[in-house]
Amino acid sequence: MTGNVDSFSAHQSDTPQAFSWDPASTAVLVVDMVNDFCTDGGAMVLPGSDVLYPRITKLTDEARDAGAHIVWIRDEHEPGDREFRKRSVHCLRGTWGAQIVAELPQHKSDSVRTKRTFSSFYGSDLDAWLVERGITHLIVCGVVTNICVRSTVHDAFFRGFEVAVATDACAGTSEREHEAAIYDMDTHFAHADTVDALLGTVTKPAAQGAGRG
Repeated sequence: MTGNVDSFSAHQSDTPQAFSWDPASTAVLVVDMVNDFCTDGGAMVLPGSDVLYPRITKLTDEARDAGAHIVWIRDEHEPGDREFRKRSVHCLRGTWGAQIVAELPQHKSDSVRTKRTFSSFYGSDLDAWLVERGITHLIVCGVVTNICVRSTVHDAFFRGFEVAVATDACAGTSEREHEAAIYDMDTHFAHADTVDALLGTVTKPAAQGAGRG
């Protein structure tokens, strides 16, 4: 955590631990890099989200090569979904809008998981899927920093995962909202750092039998 910290958030652990990750027990969650959010003609495009493609590609390629799991999370809804009471219709099941952008191709070893609302965990089997594979650490990136990324990070923290956010592989609804969400996650729920910094914290394989606390 860097920069000025408010007095409440300054009450941090007396024994803070730096984020480091063993690829065998780590998954990279790429949140909502789908056509409706990232591609011209999409239902609710986030301007500038395409600038994330090189950073996400670097993170996923190098983490995959190290032995980490890569999980592509995509929003998917049925017509009449309750989320549409608040947000425009988007990412309908089976449509182009709900597909991951072509600029971020998935490898055969990757997994694609769907979510039905802002959090990647709510109403999905993601938690069970991760636990079955011995995942204890998550690196999260994608869109939108202050909505689906933050909701996913919150829920991951509540479930006992060690979580990091790749700050330069996320984009918010504005720079102000992005920075505020990163600050919030970094002070209370996760470790926030750049792709390059996070790739530099990979560790040797952990002792067998280690698990979530």
